Amino acid sequence: MELLRIHNLCKNYPQFQLKNVSFALEEGYIMGFIGRNGAGKTTTLKAMLNLVHPDGGSVEIMGKDFLENEFFCKQKIGVVFGGADYYPRERLKNIAAVVRRFYEDWDDALYETYLARFGLDPEKKVNELSSGMRVKFALTLALSHHAKLLILDEPTSGLDPVSRDDLLELFQTLIEDGEHSILFSTHITSDLEKCADYIVYIKDGALVENGEKDEVLNAYRIVKGSAEQLTPALEGKLVGVKKHAFGVSGLIKSADADAFFGFALEKPDIESIMIYTERE
Repeated sequence: MELLRIHNLCKNYPQFQLKNVSFALEEGYIMGFIGRNGAGKTTTLKAMLNLVHPDGGSVEIMGKDFLENEFFCKQKIGVVFGGADYYPRERLKNIAAVVRRFYEDWDDALYETYLARFGLDPEKKVNELSSGMRVKFALTLALSHHAKLLILDEPTSGLDPVSRDDLLELFQTLIEDGEHSILFSTHITSDLEKCADYIVYIKDGALVENGEKDEVLNAYRIVKGSAEQLTPALEGKLVGVKKHAFGVSGLIKSADADAFFGFALEKPDIESIMIYTERE
């Protein structure tokens, strides 16, 4: 079953346009959503949730149009936006008491479970938490009403490596029943190497890649060679290139690999694909 379907989502600003973004996410998977700052990730997420009104396209949650069934859809999703904060002098237990009123399926036992897992003291005030603990509290609220779909914008930023790894394990556990999915926007692409099943890559408001993680990685190769080897014809096949005193390195489509006979070829990671694509 598809938990999320976005079709030709558009949003126009004077200096930026989100251009016909489309992708879908079925139950039981983690989708990594990547792109540099200003590429349109947060605009996409906010337009999906009607936090900014889209200028075109459609969003479906569990087969229902979001704009026509907003209350139902918001009951089925949990959202954590990077930079979101709460009243700094308020205690966590009081914030949770307000949030629980908005969700029909709020589960106090589940809430307590996540408080314990993340080491959160409900008597503490928000301004007594580190930035990492604030992220964990936001996740606790998002997870405590049995959301089918988690939409997370930079959830691991500000966390130490051990805490990030704990969250990634939690994400994997959440989808194991095959009924939940996670849309996970992040700049920490190494996290996606560990947990993502799918990758959506956006650049300048338009999709660059949308597919299974392994398929995206296998679609590219990094080539390395001397400046003399790089003829104009070969340079035209490069997605992106770096030139330095010791030679050149670039990103190519795997289908063009045979043309680069004599170059060293390597399989890229997600970060390399982003870096070279942005240098085109």
